[in-house]
Amino acid sequence: MALLEQLIDALRVLPGVGAKSAQRMAYQLLERNREGGRRLAAALEAAMRGIGHCERCRTFSEDSLCAVCASPSRDASQLCVVETPADQTAVEAATGYRGLYFVLLGRLSPLDGRGPRELGLPQLDARLAEGEVQELIIATSATVEGEATAHYLGQLAAKHGVRASRLAHGVPLGGELEYIDRGTLAHAFGSRQAVPQTPRTGASE
Repeated sequence: MALLEQLIDALRVLPGVGAKSAQRMAYQLLERNREGGRRLAAALEAAMRGIGHCERCRTFSEDSLCAVCASPSRDASQLCVVETPADQTAVEAATGYRGLYFVLLGRLSPLDGRGPRELGLPQLDARLAEGEVQELIIATSATVEGEATAHYLGQLAAKHGVRASRLAHGVPLGGELEYIDRGTLAHAFGSRQAVPQTPRTGASE
């Protein structure tokens, strides 16, 4: 495959970028901004090698603990569960939340092979068992899979006697947190509601 074709094909891995868009990007870099292309290539290489996941919350991090988990000023009694690092960033930007996070890196979807283990729920189970968390704030998206994930998380919280709350209405059905405006997200976060809890045996399995 020719170098130009390789570049266009590589750009298509980005979300929402089809063949025509990838071609325009490649031509733009080659015709007008080769230095920018070199910086982009170097940044991508460094990021792919240097960015991993926080051992505590699973968000993106260059260190074993991310800045939030390593901060002594955060409230360890509150744990907000989000689906993606982008959702965590949205909550941080839109609210005054000062607790900690747990990032699922997805949502329950058996058809796609994403079960409790893939979302790190055994790790979350162990964290709740430590007894430090008093409130589990469930900030999954308002999709069918997000609601199923929220239900599972509520059961997990009940197992450990932890109060569970869910973002209030205002987050639209089918909405992704990272695309919701700050005002709506701040209102939903501040008006979060308790999740009904019915303990279930083997919730962490």
